[in-house]
Formats: sequence, C-alpha cells, structure tokens
Amino acid sequence: MTRARQAVGAYGERCAVRHLTGTGLRVVARNWRGGQGELDIVAWDGDVLAFCEVKTRRGDRFGSPAEAVVGSKAARLRRLAVEWLAATGTHADELRFDVLSVYLPTSGAARVEHLKGAF
Repeated sequence: MTRARQAVGAYGERCAVRHLTGTGLRVVARNWRGGQGELDIVAWDGDVLAFCEVKTRRGDRFGSPAEAVVGSKAARLRRLAVEWLAATGTHADELRFDVLSVYLPTSGAARVEHLKGAF
C-alpha cells in the first residue's frame, strides 16, 4: 500500500473515531492486529460491543465504501472479533458489526455514514 493510501486510510479512521465518540460510543481498541488481519475500531455502544470496519474513499467511482465489505471480508472480521474477545478476556452479551463509510470530498469536511449491524 502506498503512503498516500495509508494516509487517507488513517485520516478516515480518525474521522470515524470522532464520529463514534461524538455519538456516545466508547472506543476501547484501534488497529488491533490478530492472526487474521486487523480490526479497525472496537467500541462499546452502551452494553453492545461493536466491531467497526472503516472504509474511506475520495469518490464513488468504485461504488460506496461499504460495498467493499464483501462476504469474505465480513467472515474474516467475525473471526478476528472472536480472536480479540479471547485475547482481551472481554465478555459482551451482544456483539454488532458496523461499517463506517468515510467520504473525502475534494474540498470541505469529510462525511461519515455509520451503518450499524451491517453484517
């Protein structure tokens, strides 16, 4: 991955964290690496533990950011969530998998769409 793409992704994740904390979620992990890959954000939404995938795009030429989370990606994120729960000893009665789409216009502020329970 190029440095420019990494920078765009990191900025998108910072925007997503601001959005989540601004709506009352409590972030407990960011960029957690496990054997299957990386969890972008793990956050408590009240009593619900949300595993959040962040997708950042500068445009919609390749579809919406959320469309990039295909079945195989969702399955990998589920496996990572199980790994994270075991590694941290965290217990939750309810788990949720969210996708945050971050749109970066050529000018102006980023726009974040939060799809709760995406898969």
